[in-house]
Amino acid sequence: MKRLQWPSWMPVDPYILLLLGTVGLAALLPASGTAADVASGASTAAIAFLFFLYGARLSTREAVDGLKHWRLHGTVLICTFVAFPLLGLAARGLEPVFLTHDLYTGLLFLTLVPSTIQSSIAFTSIARGNVPAAICAGSFSSLAGIVVTPLLAALLLGSSGGGFSTDSLVKIVLQLLVPFLAGQLLRPWIGAFIARHKKVLGYVDRGSILLVVYTAFSEGMVQGIWSQVSAVRLAGLLVVEAVLLAVMLVLTWYGTKALRFGREDRIAIQFAGSKKSLASGLPMAGVLFGSHASLAVLPLMLFHQMQLMVCAVIARRRARDPEATGLPGGPDGRAGTGGATGAGGGAGTTGGADRAGGPARSTGIRVAPAVATAGRTAGR
Repeated sequence: MKRLQWPSWMPVDPYILLLLGTVGLAALLPASGTAADVASGASTAAIAFLFFLYGARLSTREAVDGLKHWRLHGTVLICTFVAFPLLGLAARGLEPVFLTHDLYTGLLFLTLVPSTIQSSIAFTSIARGNVPAAICAGSFSSLAGIVVTPLLAALLLGSSGGGFSTDSLVKIVLQLLVPFLAGQLLRPWIGAFIARHKKVLGYVDRGSILLVVYTAFSEGMVQGIWSQVSAVRLAGLLVVEAVLLAVMLVLTWYGTKALRFGREDRIAIQFAGSKKSLASGLPMAGVLFGSHASLAVLPLMLFHQMQLMVCAVIARRRARDPEATGLPGGPDGRAGTGGATGAGGGAGTTGGADRAGGPARSTGIRVAPAVATAGRTAGR
């Protein structure tokens, strides 16, 4: 009897399953009283340590080298921190008929967080795009997001009842920016250690985020906020997010064509400019929204899975474009060599991206391994 297999074009991020399991645990056994205080304190410490590791991992030399392609990186930043938020503001008209206030707040917050790193690299590699550019673009976006996302939240969410205040901005600086800068300063001494133990520290990353989710959803359960969300509202949210993703994918592909970017650069911009980072967004939401974080992060969790599924399909189709497959290395010999080499070489410094480059170097391009790599890193 033939076993049924999940189609490769519809990848499910394993980490999303863990997140959903954590939400279920919070629903059945929410932390309250003293346990809630302990969980909150542990969550705060975990977030600070998480961003300390982010800072220690980021190669300053790579970031400086990437400035040579400033036009591409500037385009990705505009997509991430200008176009996305404008679309989020445009969706305000859907409240309260289509979306509840809390769901809209979460949707708007989703548009403010930085782009991913690993999944952008993985899909760019599969599509035979400019992988080194995707590495730098994702890194720049994550770095800028530590400062830009809280500032945008102060500007756009300050009057929306999302729980943002001046105190939240101070918390962002103390919990996110200061640990990140400390990691950067200590990188010359601890960078080699972190590189050697990146697998173990990867579990620390994911465990920290799970703790943040458990704490946020426990607070939501205790306050009874889930009674405000119905299946119809969730379905409406999925439709809105599908439209949001579709608009950004079209904008990043045809907009960059109008700007006369080459095919490889257009691929990197599309995948880096149309995604949002779960790993960066969840800790920030925990600091910004406090007890309201459970509903605030729900749109981001759903969007994360949606972007993986859709981009997996697009990456596979891009790899079959005549421009990519007409000649052994692509139209000018770079798509099959430069991108793949970048994925196997430079991408290795971002923790796992070298494995994402594998499919692009093979003759039979497979989507699932790269998606699994992106999933294991929580869409950072």
